[in-house]
Amino acid sequence: MTAQQLVREAAARLAAAGVESPRVDAELLLAAVLGVSRTALLTAGEVSEDAAARFGALVEQRADRVPLQHLTGTAPFRHLELSVGPGVFVPRPETELLAGWVLERIAGLAAPTVVDLGTGSGAIALAVANEHPGVRVLAVERDPGAIEWTRHNAATRAAAGDTPVEVLAGDMTDPDLLAELDGTVDVVVSNPPYVPDDARLPREVVDHDPPLALWGGPDGLDVVRGLLGTAARLLRPGGWLGIEHADLQGSSLPALVRAHGRWTDVADHADLAGRPRHTTAQRSGHHAAT
Repeated sequence: MTAQQLVREAAARLAAAGVESPRVDAELLLAAVLGVSRTALLTAGEVSEDAAARFGALVEQRADRVPLQHLTGTAPFRHLELSVGPGVFVPRPETELLAGWVLERIAGLAAPTVVDLGTGSGAIALAVANEHPGVRVLAVERDPGAIEWTRHNAATRAAAGDTPVEVLAGDMTDPDLLAELDGTVDVVVSNPPYVPDDARLPREVVDHDPPLALWGGPDGLDVVRGLLGTAARLLRPGGWLGIEHADLQGSSLPALVRAHGRWTDVADHADLAGRPRHTTAQRSGHHAAT
């Protein structure tokens, strides 16, 4: 069969299974099997029986709600292709905006220090290092399964010539985490576990994203409460904090930050779909130039 016929059949199968973007997913899976770009599928001719069989098996897994990125083994994030799979949270496009915000904050600094708490695949940390070569980035992850992916992606990007990111195992709520950096960090960024315990999530997320990356207690803000203390300690006065959150936390998370008492300029930002997505704040004290 031709590539186009295979894609058509697979898209129909995925649509029937209720997958959100059936045609795109079918194209990306076939492109992964054939080792070509999505656009190259337009001119691809006959697909070998072996490749068609491998593709068919992937389509069935996708229909059973295995995340697309686990099946292709990669997730795009800004200018990077990150390796992902079982045991690590798949980075989402909306988080690219938070990485962009970090880059804006450090744009005028020759050698800034950035700490990414709960880094997962390393997405934010590695994007920042990729786009601001003078930066020192420390990426913290506590999940032993996830940190293997962090280390793999960090090694891949360093080998490609990016500024190496320092990966360390640790808990973002630990009062002694990175104590040697207290008061010296320019930006602390986090996409923490923020899903409230009673939330209903798609099967792709519940069955495949690691629980430590998702659940944040009854209101989803348990981890954030601990994270605020760590960030306030690490940041220099005038340094910045950015935290991703659930779309229903656009008022509760900024309120939590304001109530903490160590922050000014608390603001919330929408994602590309217009939903509340991340909160930013500046460490109070002497305001350095930003």
